[in-house]
Amino acid sequence: MTTIPSTLNHLSLPSRDASATAAFFERHLGFETSSFGTSRILKKDGLDIVIEHVTDRDVSWPTNFHIGVELASRDDVERLHAELVSHAVPMETDVFLHARGSRFFCWVPGGVMLEVNTRADAEPRFRATFASQRT
Repeated sequence: MTTIPSTLNHLSLPSRDASATAAFFERHLGFETSSFGTSRILKKDGLDIVIEHVTDRDVSWPTNFHIGVELASRDDVERLHAELVSHAVPMETDVFLHARGSRFFCWVPGGVMLEVNTRADAEPRFRATFASQRT
């Protein structure tokens, strides 16, 4: 089998409300957004996320499907959680300590679950598995 080198350059997520989904990422997570017809393209840190506006098919996700973003510290995670709660973002969990770092889960408009985490307080046995570590 031949392996061709590749780089992950985008994700594509369907949404019944691409504008609201994109606005969430722009407002709360600092993504830049642009329009592509009725869909939106989010850009940050060299990654594109295409928010595809769909009305002709189901956009239900498996209950454990989610995307994750990493913040530098538990304090940052707590601050963003409080901000999202104040904006009535539906929460799946409160902030909790996990072996791989503190985190919480919430629902982005359009039906995508988001995990917000930090690796700063991860258990030592996991720290060596992280490609890059924050201080």
